[in-house]
Amino acid sequence: MHPIIVTNDSVALEGHVKILVVDDDPNMRDLLRLHLGNAGHRIRCAEDGVVAGYAVLHERPDLIISDVSMPHLDGFQFVAALRADPDFRDIPVIFLSTLVEGDQRGKELGALAFIPKPVRADWLLRFIASNVGESLVTA
Repeated sequence: MHPIIVTNDSVALEGHVKILVVDDDPNMRDLLRLHLGNAGHRIRCAEDGVVAGYAVLHERPDLIISDVSMPHLDGFQFVAALRADPDFRDIPVIFLSTLVEGDQRGKELGALAFIPKPVRADWLLRFIASNVGESLVTA
């Protein structure tokens, strides 16, 4: 059985961000897709780092929000692979995780943030707008 990448097909408003959400928990993927999509962002979802790698090759995201603990290829391994490729090393990454230890590894991989779950949707949207949205609109 092949993993499915879910796409929010609505047209993103100008200045809004193409976000790849990577999480093995379908409820978390659905919640992030709902909240980020309702804010006008274009959302793609992947269930692990392997599927996320294919998603990045298919369409380069403006931002990746990734869990850390996932089967097959965890979030740290996925981002390390991205950072090794010159075509993808500059994609901003936010780690969302239930792990308490991981902030240092996230920093080493150049992540914008390592945010503990659960995270409030309004806080995450403000963080994206302040740290990612502005740079993409002016780029």
